This record gives sequence, structure tokens and C-alpha cells, in this order.
Amino acid sequence: MYRRILLAFDGSQSGHEALHQGADLARLYGAQVMLVAVVAPDAGIVMAESVAPSGLPAFQFEDTERVLKEGALELRRSGLTVQTSLCQGNPALEIGRVAREWVADLIVVGHREQSTLARWWRGSTGASLLAHSPCSLLVAVIDQAPRRDSASASKPA
Repeated sequence: MYRRILLAFDGSQSGHEALHQGADLARLYGAQVMLVAVVAPDAGIVMAESVAPSGLPAFQFEDTERVLKEGALELRRSGLTVQTSLCQGNPALEIGRVAREWVADLIVVGHREQSTLARWWRGSTGASLLAHSPCSLLVAVIDQAPRRDSASASKPA
């Protein structure tokens, strides 16, 4: 079913959830894995850099590259072979572009809550991917409910 799984990873808690869920699916289906991280420069930073260069974009790129390497290492330690792609630009567009070029069957992204203002200002990568994805999309949500195994579920409180 899934032979090529693209995992979008930003190092956040929701990114780690996407990484773990995507890795589980990759092992289950024996799928190839592409791990993608996107440097998304903020418009304000780009404008400020044109006036007074600070080196922040280079730091942002290096930090994202470090996060990508850490995610790839985690996947390799779990027994998967992984390719990586470090992109720059709009996350949804870059993830979609890599998925199209790599011919992915599934894109896995994390979900994080944003305020209405933040969603309006930055947009939602997941929502944008829904409109432009060349394949199926899994939005990994962190399970906030405490897990109960069958042994503890049968014990009275």
C-alpha cells in the first residue's frame, strides 16, 4: 500500500510524533523513507536582513540541518534506511514539491495547536498540504489521554 513515505520533520514534539508514526508505518509496509525539513524564513527577518545583516538566516539553516540529521539518525537507529532533503521556502509547497518529485505514496506531518492569529498570519501547513498534496496525507496527533493497559483497566480505582 505505502511504498514511499515522506516524513516532514521540524524537531518539535508534534514533529517527533509524525516521525514515530511514519516510522511505524514504514516498518509495517517495508516502505522507503524520505525525511524532509524546511527552513521557512519569516518575512520580517528577510526584510530586516536586507537592512542590517545579522547571520540569523544562516543560523536558521544550520539549526534546521542539525534537526534533520538528528531525525535521520533516530530513524536509522530504529532500523530504517532514510534519505533526507533540506529545503528552503514555504513548508507546504516544499513538502509537496519533494513528495511529487520523489513520487511519495504518503506524507506524514505533525499537528500542533496554533492560535487563530498565528494560523491567520503563518497559515497551516497541514491545511495547505490538503489542497496541494500529490498523495495521501497523515496528520499525526499527539495522544494527550493517559494510556491504560488492559491489566490496569480491570483494577478498581
